[in-house]
Amino acid sequence: MVNRTWPLFDLHIATPRLELSPVADSDIDELVEVAAAGIHDPELNPFLGSWTYLDSPDFERGIARWTWRCRADWTPGRWNLILAVRRRGRIIGIQGVGARNFAELGEVSTGSWLGREFQGRGFGREMRAAVLALAFGGLGAVTAASGAREENAASIGVSRSLGYRPNGTQRALMGDQPATEVRLLLDRDTWEERHNRPPYPDRVEVQALEPCLDLFGVGDPRVR
Repeated sequence: MVNRTWPLFDLHIATPRLELSPVADSDIDELVEVAAAGIHDPELNPFLGSWTYLDSPDFERGIARWTWRCRADWTPGRWNLILAVRRRGRIIGIQGVGARNFAELGEVSTGSWLGREFQGRGFGREMRAAVLALAFGGLGAVTAASGAREENAASIGVSRSLGYRPNGTQRALMGDQPATEVRLLLDRDTWEERHNRPPYPDRVEVQALEPCLDLFGVGDPRVR
């Protein structure tokens, strides 16, 4: 049955090993469990905020509030899609893709995390490839931006393997400490050239996108 009020709940992306769908309230407890088991080295915070260092119950409630906020604040001019990433039915992390003024600029940005138990298996690259297919193939994006702390070689490596090019650096607060953020950019021509060959997955299926297009601020993406 189609969700007419909030069709994003029906959006689904599948790759050979993963399934991605918008975070539902019923997913939050499992997300909290994965995050609480560990995401990163305690000595190296890869995030702009300090949410992974919060004590209970602020940690758990912070994750819940963030997922609700992304949904409640959604407008076609400013949106942030948070997808639960599943492997064999089990949540292993989240993949986000967002934009401001997408209809005019055609640029998205991405962010993600994986439970440490699931890192080092190529899942991070596969789930990024999934939302790039949504952005470029489904929404007609022009560019996709990403950024990572310069010490975060894994994240930077994922971007470079998918064809992102260097796009400068900037100083940013990672948690409460200043750090250098490496910026990277992928353009549509590069994606079109590379997405049908390794290391991109050989299959990415985006389902139930058409009823959501107006929420992303686009009509027919083929007109871009």
